[in-house]
Amino acid sequence: MTILETPKNLLEKTLACLVVDRSGSMQGAPLKELNAGLRSFLDEIGNDSTLAQSLEVAIVAFDDAVDVLHTPALAEDIHFTDIEAGGSTKIVNAIAQGIAIVEDRKAYYKATSQPYKLPWIIVITDGAPDSDQDVNGLAHEIEQLTKASKFMLLTIGVQGADMAVLNTLAGYKKGAGGVYSKVTPVMLSGTKFTEFFEWLSASMSAVVHSGDGQPVTMVSPVDSGWGTFPTM
Repeated sequence: MTILETPKNLLEKTLACLVVDRSGSMQGAPLKELNAGLRSFLDEIGNDSTLAQSLEVAIVAFDDAVDVLHTPALAEDIHFTDIEAGGSTKIVNAIAQGIAIVEDRKAYYKATSQPYKLPWIIVITDGAPDSDQDVNGLAHEIEQLTKASKFMLLTIGVQGADMAVLNTLAGYKKGAGGVYSKVTPVMLSGTKFTEFFEWLSASMSAVVHSGDGQPVTMVSPVDSGWGTFPTM
């Protein structure tokens, strides 16, 4: 690959790729709180000196189109502007774009001798996919890639989200005895995006500060007060 970007540092990196719904149904309080939460998330990263130099963030937004709002970068290099709502829900295309970003960034880390931890893809949506979206095809790809430890995928449903679809698209994680299980989708409580992003910042900090091979314990969304696990 052709490297056009010079790393700011060679510290071990962690990538959080946010894939967020900006379809018309997000208009109003959900999008307002999402924008506020994203701003607080970027601010929180800056308050942790290690996190600020080790965590990269990418932002993909989708409606009936998919746009990469921010390619992977340290928080100080992300100049965030509010996301606006409109359009339908091309969630499959958006997640596929997020996967491509993650794979490309891992290649960049390797080419520039930057060690890295397992990337995260965080999907946030309040609706159901457009009828032309191949949910099952993408779900099969996600299962293969997450079982191969290519990335962690977390799905968050906002009020109105089709949680059955998010469960289909959920990633897998290895548990005790090497048995894989799905990462259960989480339903956001109301519009508690700020609380969610506080949890995400703390979780990313735990990942970044963990030693190689060291298990990372994260507070449950329920205990954190921002989400619930719906019955499938």
